[in-house]
Parts: sequence; C-alpha cells; structure tokens
Amino acid sequence: MNTAGKMIRVVSREADGSLRVRDHDDVPSVLAVYVQAGIDDCSTDLSLRGLPVLKGLIGPFAEGRRIARYETADVFEIETREWSQTRTRRRRAAVPAVPASHITFQPAAQPAATPAIP
Repeated sequence: MNTAGKMIRVVSREADGSLRVRDHDDVPSVLAVYVQAGIDDCSTDLSLRGLPVLKGLIGPFAEGRRIARYETADVFEIETREWSQTRTRRRRAAVPAVPASHITFQPAAQPAATPAIP
C-alpha cells in the first residue's frame, strides 16, 4: 500500500444541506474516526488499491493525483444524480461542403452487346 503523500477527503452533508469536507493527512487519522470494513483491492485506479474501505462511506475515489475521496451515501446519490443530469453539448465535426463545380456526372457505361447465337 503506497499511501505516502495521499490525503484522505471525507465529504458528508450537514443538517442544513450544505456539504462538509474534512481532510485527513493520512490513513491512521481516518481510522481514528471511522471503522475499517476492508481493503480496496479491485479499483481500476492503481493508486487507490490498498486504501481502506470504510464502514458507512462510499469510496475511495480518485480526486486528483494526491487525494482519495470518500462520500456518505446521501452525498454520493445526490452528486451522481447531478452528474448524470448534466448535459454535455456534443459538437459535430464540420464537414466541408463540396462545391458543385467539383462534382462531375458520368453516365453509366452501356453493357457490351452479346453476339447472337446462330
């Protein structure tokens, strides 16, 4: 587990609905507050493997190169819903129009006459 220099961020929701962000300098300071339920061993982001899975939190997620983020279930649900509802405008690649002067029409070749059989 290489967590050197990795800050742990825990995001929860206050009673008034605002987000509460708490940053921990290392894993032991997080384990002093939360109960470890396991170890992340299947994250596609290799820098997260070996980090603790914490009871009552969803994560870890990579938030930049040096931050591992955990969220409470309600924060995760709201953030995911907001993320999924944001519409990204997709631009189509501009296709250059071909001027009519560049288009030529050639009639199809006539099939060769077949010789008559005597």
